[in-house]
Amino acid sequence: MKNIELPRKVLVGEDAIYEVDEVAAELSLSGMPMILADPTTKKIAASIVCEELSAEAHVIKKVDDEVLAGLVKDIRGDGLTYVIGVGGGSILDAGKVASFDAKVPFISIPTAASHDGIASPQASLKRDRPTSVQVHCPLGVIADTKIISKAPGKLLAAGCADAISNYTAVLDWKLAHKERGEYFGDYASALSAMTAQMIMENAEAVREDVSMLVEALISSGVAIGIAGSSRPCSGSEHLFSHTLDLICERPALHGEQCGVGTILMAYIHKADWEGVRQALIGCGAPVDAAGLGISEGKIVEAMTKAHDIRNRFTILRDGISERKAKSIAKKTEVIG
Repeated sequence: MKNIELPRKVLVGEDAIYEVDEVAAELSLSGMPMILADPTTKKIAASIVCEELSAEAHVIKKVDDEVLAGLVKDIRGDGLTYVIGVGGGSILDAGKVASFDAKVPFISIPTAASHDGIASPQASLKRDRPTSVQVHCPLGVIADTKIISKAPGKLLAAGCADAISNYTAVLDWKLAHKERGEYFGDYASALSAMTAQMIMENAEAVREDVSMLVEALISSGVAIGIAGSSRPCSGSEHLFSHTLDLICERPALHGEQCGVGTILMAYIHKADWEGVRQALIGCGAPVDAAGLGISEGKIVEAMTKAHDIRNRFTILRDGISERKAKSIAKKTEVIG
């Protein structure tokens, strides 16, 4: 049996954030919420949510297990009945985990379209190594395109790259099904692949219409919910990105790293790596080590170590040699 989780309400558009009270009522959420934000997102969005719901923001500056345990304690101790996360990836992930552990519903309000965790039943935590945690998907998603469109262009480009990375994630999933008999979901994979294709074909247009990217990232989250795992949207390119997070003192944005990883993994798959590269250029995302601000040596090192980052079968299988990694990176122009 599969347990499919999907959001009950998704609202996308300009000034959507001002409908938060109506969305909460429609979802039968009453009582007092925990409104979670960081110092920046409190100013640009959470303050509006607080005013609409006559509540106060709970501001955090970092996310770790101690902070998450404190959030759960506060939810239970203060009798809070649901959680609203207002911010980027770390805030939304914190909201997902805290609400899951406290057994209360969660509403996702992204302030940037930089990742596909907006609507997914997965949370990414940075412990000793990047960890993916199974949680509930948000009961509701409110994506205010006016707020999201004002986020730095770098975040928008990272979101495009994260959506494009579905391309190799699906190829890895198919490979795992073929060689290992792993479950493969036709519908979830098709939805994920369509998301990647749409952004690749409209890379430059996304800069002018942020709603297209928002809907694509929400679709990715839905694909994860249907599959019951992150398989449709996370393959060897994500392993590459997670490895960079571990070995680099200053890694790039998650989506940026996944985009470059998609170029490399598409080449190994003998797929359209050049099309991926052009699409990333079109949406303003990095396509090489210099663009990521990461040394060429770290790129090669990540390629050789990525297969060990988690137990997931991908095109990397048992790993690749340093010599082969360097050759692939040069042929795809990721390194000089």
